[in-house]
Amino acid sequence: MIKVFKIGGNVVDNLAALDSFLSDFVTVEGAKILIHGGGKIATQISKSLGIPTTMIEGRRVTDADTLGVVTMVYAGGVNKDITSRLQRKGLNTIGLCGVDGCLIASHRRKPAPVDYGLVGDPYKVNTELIRTLTDAGYNLVIAPITFDPECGLLNTNADTVAAAVATGLAAEGEVELIYCFEKSGVLRDVNDESSLIEHITREDFARLRAEGVVADGMLPKLENSFKAIDSGVARVRICSAENIASGRGTVLE
Repeated sequence: MIKVFKIGGNVVDNLAALDSFLSDFVTVEGAKILIHGGGKIATQISKSLGIPTTMIEGRRVTDADTLGVVTMVYAGGVNKDITSRLQRKGLNTIGLCGVDGCLIASHRRKPAPVDYGLVGDPYKVNTELIRTLTDAGYNLVIAPITFDPECGLLNTNADTVAAAVATGLAAEGEVELIYCFEKSGVLRDVNDESSLIEHITREDFARLRAEGVVADGMLPKLENSFKAIDSGVARVRICSAENIASGRGTVLE
């Protein structure tokens, strides 16, 4: 089995939490891939440059200036920092984004019903390249910048990238997709860690969304999780970055 992990910006922004997660990540046996976001850093730099940030249902609207910022932050600073930290912990690691070896090909998202700008929807993952690198003993750290042969680089939601990579690999073998962030999983009350929802079905998701329990950045996580399951991913878990080895979290089925 290959495990695909995704960490969000709140973990990346907290250096103590990030270092703790990476220490646990190193101990995970077998082939593994880490996909990261880095939203707060991009937002801070955009603000310092006078570039406005617009978010719709947890997704960043990306114009040309914003694309420059997120490429610099995600594929540059954050990706190489994580890769460096893992190398220092003794894990042989390669940092990539979707344009490298055409790792993740995307189409620019259509402007209707919402125009997100230079945002990509992945349609092909270069699993041959992934397998070549993992079989050679490398662990991959992937930034969520993808590639459209028609228009070039595209900002892509990191949850979507994680699901696309897991789905692509699922056609060739067993894959587990694990979304890691600062909460213990999907919570009925975001301010109460004891309100963890341990299992969510598609029917539960529709109801929780209608009730407003699932909103904002959690929406793309669950949407992509169920798409991944439908496409053959064996298991999806949403958990705290502190609990990647414990099994605690929300399991989607």
